[in-house]
Amino acid sequence: MPFRNDIDWAGFVPRVVVLTSVLALATAYVAEYGFALKPCNLCLWQRVPYFVAGGLSLAALATGAGTRRTVLLALCGVAFAVGGGLAIHHIGVEQHWWGSVASCGGELPIAMEAGDLMAALSAPPDPACDAPTWVMFGISAATYNAVLSFALAGFTLCGLIRIRSNA
Repeated sequence: MPFRNDIDWAGFVPRVVVLTSVLALATAYVAEYGFALKPCNLCLWQRVPYFVAGGLSLAALATGAGTRRTVLLALCGVAFAVGGGLAIHHIGVEQHWWGSVASCGGELPIAMEAGDLMAALSAPPDPACDAPTWVMFGISAATYNAVLSFALAGFTLCGLIRIRSNA
């Protein structure tokens, strides 16, 4: 029995999305501020889908069950899929399969005034996107994020199917 029939999926799915979004963001901020693991630009971009999905799922909880909630939850699934795509891009940058955007890695602009140049040189460089800041069991945080993002996209899709079958 893969799904229980007595679960209110229309309420369960957005609650899980809010909880996992908050936990994922809390983990990222604890790593950044608690353990001084400075994120690169791609790491920062990977947080955005969790904010979006969390906000959309809160809006879904605030609306009554129905089409609006279904649309909001579908957008949560899209946000997680986009987050998974960003994480896959980051993995490719880490593995040197492809390059990233110019702002990823602390590069200095070509034209700059002397005072700005001195300030930029004295500041610590931004972390490079191709060098993982944190690795566990040989797996980078971007890879864990890809798995989580696609799992949440799949969970949201399965939940939507279940909600629609109960309607």
